[in-house]
Amino acid sequence: MPSPGQIVLTLVVIFAVTYALRLAPFLALRRVRDSALVSFLGRTMPVGVMAILVVYTLSAVDLGKAPHGLPEAIGVLVTAGLHLWRGNALLSIVGGTGSFMAALAFL
Repeated sequence: MPSPGQIVLTLVVIFAVTYALRLAPFLALRRVRDSALVSFLGRTMPVGVMAILVVYTLSAVDLGKAPHGLPEAIGVLVTAGLHLWRGNALLSIVGGTGSFMAALAFL
């Protein structure tokens, strides 16, 4: 059984490594903040990531079985509509998820 000192030392190492790993991206970003590449990625990656997530999620929809993808379509349309209307990601996600779950329950 490890001694209390070994346990404390292990925890200190774990905390230090965790803190360093969380701090590293911010330190790296500080050096390249004004880079054209980072600016480009900051503009385009959120849209790309969301597109990949939508395609991945909708690829599992079985259009041959009832309700034929209708709840998913409603969820996507409500999410897109709310985001275009208000531009608030949290509202879009909550509204789209809620409408999907309601459509799934009632269809």
